[in-house]
Amino acid sequence: MFTPSTLRTMLAGLALASAAAMADEVSVAVAANFTAPFKQIATDFEKDTGHKLVASFGSTGKFYAQIRNGAPFELLLAADDATPTRLIQENAAVAASQFSYAIGKLVLWSAKPGVVDPAGEVLKRGSFQHIALTNPQLAPYGAAAVQTLQALGVYDRLAPRFVTAETTVQAYQFISSGNSPLGFVALSQVLKDGQIEGSAWVVPADLYTSIRQNAVILNKGRDKPGAAAFMNYLQGPKARAVIRGFGYGIEQ
Repeated sequence: MFTPSTLRTMLAGLALASAAAMADEVSVAVAANFTAPFKQIATDFEKDTGHKLVASFGSTGKFYAQIRNGAPFELLLAADDATPTRLIQENAAVAASQFSYAIGKLVLWSAKPGVVDPAGEVLKRGSFQHIALTNPQLAPYGAAAVQTLQALGVYDRLAPRFVTAETTVQAYQFISSGNSPLGFVALSQVLKDGQIEGSAWVVPADLYTSIRQNAVILNKGRDKPGAAAFMNYLQGPKARAVIRGFGYGIEQ
């Protein structure tokens, strides 16, 4: 005779075994600027669902080329909305799955206090030898940096001083190491417990095209329950709270 306690234990064990049998391993290409929030969300997702995420972090432009050349990614968390749309148009991704998971914010940042003023006037003074930014051909944050400099009328003067990175992570490394005294990165990269370390100017959103970061299921993940489960999770309250906590905007 089973006691109620024993029966509950057996049912819990069966549920776990069933979840494990159905668990997926999902390959995800993630925009470099979203590395930290993704890792936190992934940990929660794996704990809550039993699915496993295998992530690669890099530039959206390079991921696009790799996907078109057959890379085995099943999900793309891009740094823009154009790349997922293009993949859909090229029949490489699932149209109905696309949505904006975050709205990125650009910041001019220095690892040292007092280098960047809160109004960004340092760009007009030009009292620095180098300024880091991501390749505008590969990364939306680099394109936004160029748009900002053009809007301020300082692009032509500062272009010879560019230190160009492949990803926002590399741009951050250039600045944090002191190889470049300042540069443009994602706000999420420099926000620690709600505070910005060093000195920074959060660039007004009207100086650059909105950085809508979209996610999409790629063809290789079309029939994977784990891929669909993560897309749903990414739109849920737990993940959205993490995304906001890293300084991103959220589409309502």
